[in-house]
Amino acid sequence: MTTGTTAPPVAPTTPAAPLLASYGRLREVFPALRVHHRAPRAGQGWIRTADLLRHRPTLRALIAVDAHQGLARYGTPLRPDVAAGFCLHRYCWPVSLLFTLPWFLERRVPRIPAEAVALRRRSNELSFRYEEFSCLPDDPAAGLPAARVVPDEAALRERLLAALAEHLAPVLTAFRPELRRGPHTLRAMATDDVIEALWYAGSLLGAEDRAAEELTELFGQASSEFFTPGGTGFRRTERPAAPPVRSRTRLSCCLYYTVRAEDACAGCPRRK
Repeated sequence: MTTGTTAPPVAPTTPAAPLLASYGRLREVFPALRVHHRAPRAGQGWIRTADLLRHRPTLRALIAVDAHQGLARYGTPLRPDVAAGFCLHRYCWPVSLLFTLPWFLERRVPRIPAEAVALRRRSNELSFRYEEFSCLPDDPAAGLPAARVVPDEAALRERLLAALAEHLAPVLTAFRPELRRGPHTLRAMATDDVIEALWYAGSLLGAEDRAAEELTELFGQASSEFFTPGGTGFRRTERPAAPPVRSRTRLSCCLYYTVRAEDACAGCPRRK
């Protein structure tokens, strides 16, 4: 296991809530995103991921939210595929934290199928349920009925990548016709969102170095066919009269340049 800045400790495990301490820490440092451990529901602004996968008008209605927000923010209509890409990003980025944050803070990896999640965009809320989680043998939660014990850190990383892929694969399939981009590009987009979400959360927790190190180890594994291997690409960028900062070049382009060509993202691969 890599070493680095240690994240603040989470609360002790309770049998009813072996993962919730991690989400509580997220809410403390990032209150803009709220996570609820409950069965996904529809109505009152909630949209179940299952409905996005099975009902194209529901997916297109969610994409229309991003199209409307883009017009209001930039003063120009977004291309339909660009709006769809923004919408996919705003799904994958927060949802990936449901998996990566308890792994990062508690070494626990929940299995959360896409059908077990709902989102409410207007208030940045997620609700989810899980039936099992993976953990290490010395974890205090290892004796719980929902625990699936794995032998070591490498096996736990395997479980994390597998759980993320299980959730995100049908989501990418549903979005693909709206983005008009191939499966390799979509998987690269998902890889970027998983990396950058935990990188950001780690920085808020005062553990950016450790987050970068562990993400590099996670995506250095060649066993995942879903994610882009070696995709973190972290580096130190020198700045005049200022300390260097960590940066990376994204594996995929979010197409923001189609909205404001003069204001490309700092990590845009088009800068190469």
